[in-house]
Amino acid sequence: MNVAVRSTEAKPDVAALKAQAARLRGKIIEMSHKAQAAHLASSLSCADAMTAAYWHVLNIDPKNPTDPLRDRFILSKGHAAAALFATLAMKGYFPIEELDTYCQDGGRLAEHPPANLLPGVEAATGSLGHGLPLGCGMALAGRIKGESFRVFALLSDGENNEGSVWEAAMFAAAQKLENVCVVVDYNKWQATARSNETLMLAPLRDKWAAFGWDAHEIDGHDVGALAEAMQNIPNGSGKPVALIAHTVKGKGVSFMEDDNNWHYRAPTAEEVVKSFKELGLS
Repeated sequence: MNVAVRSTEAKPDVAALKAQAARLRGKIIEMSHKAQAAHLASSLSCADAMTAAYWHVLNIDPKNPTDPLRDRFILSKGHAAAALFATLAMKGYFPIEELDTYCQDGGRLAEHPPANLLPGVEAATGSLGHGLPLGCGMALAGRIKGESFRVFALLSDGENNEGSVWEAAMFAAAQKLENVCVVVDYNKWQATARSNETLMLAPLRDKWAAFGWDAHEIDGHDVGALAEAMQNIPNGSGKPVALIAHTVKGKGVSFMEDDNNWHYRAPTAEEVVKSFKELGLS
């Protein structure tokens, strides 16, 4: 069996991860302002999970983005593309200056992740419910080929409304895809309403457990806890793992937090400055 080398045996450096998460949030805010693009708050709520994954957990090499033994990270909630693009640029997959082309005509950085344009983007997503099925296929293909990479899929909570998510969940459990991990960005909002008012997701951990997953609730802004939980995939349970990450939409900026207007609004120049001060970036 071809086994990927793990580079995350050490305990996470929580202070460094927190500082990186703040820088990532700052870059996301800059991008939203420059492009006047939506989905800012949705990108901020998953910044800690992205930081834990890319700066501590994933076995990846930006200089070799198609390494067959790499871990796969799929941003299934593709509307948070700004968080993915900023992460990939900050990791060196492409020049950070390209972030200035976010949502610009002729650029590669669309409002949702594109297919086959950017190194590090594993799948075109944003039509919700597709990321986990794709990830399960990748994991099964890896098993067939004797490759032990891991697959992480970051889902929105509203994405759990999709039947394709639960079909994939049953498939992963049946196939015992223990190298698959779902992180649900449970920020309690959908586009126009509270998640549990749209469809009753709660109790969400219990639902994933009932579908055969080793399911856990976690503070989605405790970057150290996220790093440790994701680092330990597979975790010995013999099951795929679901982390129900309780988050706050717009996390990190007080006037954006839990305010669903920031699902659509872009910050003004003055709000960017205010945000940076709160994040400790100025």
